Amino acid sequence: MSNPGSSPPPPTTTTSTPCSCSCGAPTTASTPALVPAKRIASPDDIARFHASVHGRHFLGFVAALSASVHGRKLSDPLPSPPSPAVAALLDLISALAGLVASTPPLPHSFRYGNPAFRLWHEKLTDSASELISRIAATASSPADLAGAEVELAPYLLDSFGNATRIDYGTGHETNFAAFLYCLARLGVITETDYPAVVLRVFAAYLDLMRTLQDTYQLEPAGSHGVWGLDDYHFLPFIFGSAQLIDHKYMKPKSIH
Repeated sequence: MSNPGSSPPPPTTTTSTPCSCSCGAPTTASTPALVPAKRIASPDDIARFHASVHGRHFLGFVAALSASVHGRKLSDPLPSPPSPAVAALLDLISALAGLVASTPPLPHSFRYGNPAFRLWHEKLTDSASELISRIAATASSPADLAGAEVELAPYLLDSFGNATRIDYGTGHETNFAAFLYCLARLGVITETDYPAVVLRVFAAYLDLMRTLQDTYQLEPAGSHGVWGLDDYHFLPFIFGSAQLIDHKYMKPKSIH
């Protein structure tokens, strides 16, 4: 499979200028927002998604995020100050972290699945529209994003685990990547933001997820046991491998 971040972006249906990576992200909204619906239910659906323009754009977005942190540490200064959109995303994660403090775990006798997570997720659902509107307000033309929360909210709500099963896995992590991708397609975040999106926003998201996993004992969703690098996450390995490119001491052969 070719590197989706190595080729020019395909044309988009918008009259705006797409970013120079292969995510195909325009700088303004060009189509009405739609409520997302599950469309991938079989291996054949996965193959069709990979071959679709949207599949290529999404993989290109992840590849572009990865490329933006080549050789960069979490502690490195950002190449540019965080944009209002990045600041709003960090505020969103901080607000959700605050909900953990106000929603302590409940006594229970199971190995996994503290029922207090359902209360936390209910608070997330109640605040999602307002939190998304604050992010949308940072766009250059907020009026263009009117109603966008209809499409953004389901991705955000599925980014932190399943409230019924009280579990979390790479599918939920992918929803957060899809949420960020939608913001890129809408022009809310731009290529200039990508290093901050990985080194600040995604890092904060990962910290929050570790807190949720520990506090509410979230069950790994779809764990592959010894065949998986992590029961919950995969993207940190993509971004982390990019960060280690050209590292002075740590080379691929250092990993056993």
